[in-house]
Amino acid sequence: MARRLPYFGKKQREVKKQDTMRKIAIYGKGGIGKSTTTQNTVAGLAEMGRKVMVVGCDPKSDSTRLLLGGLAQKTVLDTLRAEGEDVELDEIRKVGFKGTICVESGGPEPGVGCAGRGIITSINLLEQLGAYDETLDYAFYDVLGDVVCGGFAMPIREGKAQEIYIVVSGEMMAMYAANNICKGIVKFAEAGGVRLGGLICNSRKVDFEQEMIEAFAEQLGTQMIHFVPRDNMVQKAEINRKTVIEFEPTHSQADEYRTLAKKIEANKMHVVPKIMTTDDLEKLLIKHGLAG
Repeated sequence: MARRLPYFGKKQREVKKQDTMRKIAIYGKGGIGKSTTTQNTVAGLAEMGRKVMVVGCDPKSDSTRLLLGGLAQKTVLDTLRAEGEDVELDEIRKVGFKGTICVESGGPEPGVGCAGRGIITSINLLEQLGAYDETLDYAFYDVLGDVVCGGFAMPIREGKAQEIYIVVSGEMMAMYAANNICKGIVKFAEAGGVRLGGLICNSRKVDFEQEMIEAFAEQLGTQMIHFVPRDNMVQKAEINRKTVIEFEPTHSQADEYRTLAKKIEANKMHVVPKIMTTDDLEKLLIKHGLAG
């Protein structure tokens, strides 16, 4: 018999978590390659023998597709709509590449409800069902676009994530979104204890891109933790419904994601970022992106 659980709007029971478990949220502008970067990085950690749970916080439910070989993951919200409150943990999670645990929050029916509330519901339910057990090394949250309000800010607002990494490129709107996300981190840093771990540059082959993001990171008081070059192998792997590490493990792009995974594991730089004004951000773009 499944346990009947008050998953929404009720006080949660505390779940013991291993002190060494790292709770990481990946943010970034919509379309920046955030979900692809997250899944390839998780594949790198899994290859290193780490046990990782990925919680997709995007209504498109595409945060675990590559880790599951294209399998359509039944979302938490779809399961709750079908089953009511009688839900077992194995109904809402699947095991993917090298033992990664995959969960998709899902979203409301089109035109009805708030997708952000679905994230709150999903994370609460996972906690109540004991998903965050002592065997996990990492919990990753792949969060929708650059939205940092309401339910989408939950990993920041309620301390569900300890570390935030922002996927960015040398494009103006990607940097603008990253700066806005930093505002959310600053707002909840004291109450939730969340910190910025760094910027991941997912290259768009913009002129002077690496130098620009390094300068941007310096202004924010953080680091560019890794520069991921643009390579068609990423798209080839996606078409085959796999991460690059699984699809073509000897390719140089697979090594880029392995390096990123190792850098995140070794990272000790966790900061409350400094916020840039729009004028200062534009000046940085002109200086590093348009000069010459």
